[in-house]
Amino acid sequence: MNIYQEYEVEKFASPEQQLPANANRGSHRGVELGHLDRMTDSTGLIQHAIFSLPRRESGYTTDDNARALRLCTRLWSRQPDERMLNRVAIYLSFLEHARCPVRGFHNFLSYQRDWLDAAGTGDCQGQAVLALAEVLGSSLPEGFRALAHELIDSVLPTLADLRSLRAQAYVVLAWGEMCDAGVVDVKAFENVALLAARRLLECFERSCRPDWPWFESQMTYANAVLPQALYVAAKCWPGEPFLDVAETSFSFLSRVTTSDDVFWPIGNCDWYPHGEAKALYDQQPVEASTMADAALTALGLTNDQKHLATFHRAHGWFQGRNSLELPLVDVRSGSCFDALQPSGVNRNQGAESTLAWLWTELHNAVLLDLNGEELIAAETGD
Repeated sequence: MNIYQEYEVEKFASPEQQLPANANRGSHRGVELGHLDRMTDSTGLIQHAIFSLPRRESGYTTDDNARALRLCTRLWSRQPDERMLNRVAIYLSFLEHARCPVRGFHNFLSYQRDWLDAAGTGDCQGQAVLALAEVLGSSLPEGFRALAHELIDSVLPTLADLRSLRAQAYVVLAWGEMCDAGVVDVKAFENVALLAARRLLECFERSCRPDWPWFESQMTYANAVLPQALYVAAKCWPGEPFLDVAETSFSFLSRVTTSDDVFWPIGNCDWYPHGEAKALYDQQPVEASTMADAALTALGLTNDQKHLATFHRAHGWFQGRNSLELPLVDVRSGSCFDALQPSGVNRNQGAESTLAWLWTELHNAVLLDLNGEELIAAETGD
């Protein structure tokens, strides 16, 4: 659930498990934010890029700003400084502005600052509440945390009515963050999260077949968040039958997205319907990021080292250990190309892809830090 807790970590024995030698560590312990800053203005994070430049006509989304808020809150918690706090303020302010009078959060804001939707999608609600849970469980200034609490309370009725499986998974992940942080006075949110976890279980039971232990009749996008949510649920409510389904479904996902020890995610052109061939391209960075995130959640709960191997495959996908052997990231700027296509990479470097890389690279930096601490302890005998 949270890799910032202690658990046994394998020693990084081979060069391919290391970050590139020319990686720019910057001032945030392995995460370079130059491109994120380039894509961010006083309103928030711009959605798309044309090559490495923000495509202003694409406007902004709550999805992307929520992801950026979560990342920068986590980075601030590791190394507080004023510049990072300013980033957090921009993205949190965007979420406050996105609050919809009808229900939940808006998602699409034009560059002219006009909302383009009457109400946001289900996934947007889940992403937003997950980021707000990160803020609420942090040691950010009290006003930041108070706003996060207020926003979560305001969208509880919307969260209870969510039908999107991924949105419900994000709600469970949000509750996991609150539990880990010891947040109190959120009992109503726990009830919503437990209901969401049980719905995921029901969907798995309806869709599961002997050759298809999965939650839906096809695999689409951000697939790993579904088993990840059940790993979190198993930790939060150990009396419920969540862990077996988490292990079964995540093992299945790992099998169908691994080829010759290379991560090969479901392509988003035609997805992977049950009984048909999986789409091989366009491979999206969000698939590698969610796979890596889920693997570390599974590792933190089970301490099964196969999950660490899964993390390394997903992390390596960004750096060229993929089906085309092409790197998708520029470690100097912290940017990531938008997709792996049959003929090469989509060279635009938008918000979602960049945040997918930065979140995964943050996890890798934490693992390297833990590994270094173990080596120092072994050398000193502590």
